[in-house]
Amino acid sequence: MRGQTGVMCRSIKTLRPPVLADEATEEEIRAAALQYVRKVSGFRAPAAHNRAVFEQAVETIAGATADLLAGLEVRGAGARRAG
Repeated sequence: MRGQTGVMCRSIKTLRPPVLADEATEEEIRAAALQYVRKVSGFRAPAAHNRAVFEQAVETIAGATADLLAGLEVRGAGARRAG
């Protein structure tokens, strides 16, 4: 990203909105990871010689995202559910 402002696309989907909602599915998490890797790499689909590293990045980011979402504590969630 040399020479660019480093602004990230705003179209990346929020998987955990601030209000209570259903948990993100594995498919949604992987789709978000794929979207991120595509954005960062600049490739919609990698060439054959880049496919393995591209897919590994998607899996790593999907795992990190799942860990993040599982570890987040939403304060006041119990009070909102009871209401």
